[in-house]
Amino acid sequence: MDRSDAARGGIGLGSAIAVAISWSVNKSIIWAIIHGLLGWIYVVYYAIVR
Repeated sequence: MDRSDAARGGIGLGSAIAVAISWSVNKSIIWAIIHGLLGWIYVVYYAIVR
C-alpha cells in the first residue's frame, strides 16, 4: 500500500465516522450527506464540542 491508498482509506474512514455520528445525532439523511462530505472536519468538530 502506498501513501495515496492510505490517504484514500483515511478519507473514507473519516466520512464513514462522520455519517454515523451525524445520523445518531440528527436522524437526517441530508445532514449525514453534508457531514460525510466534510469527513474528518466534522469528526474533530464533534469531538471538541461534545
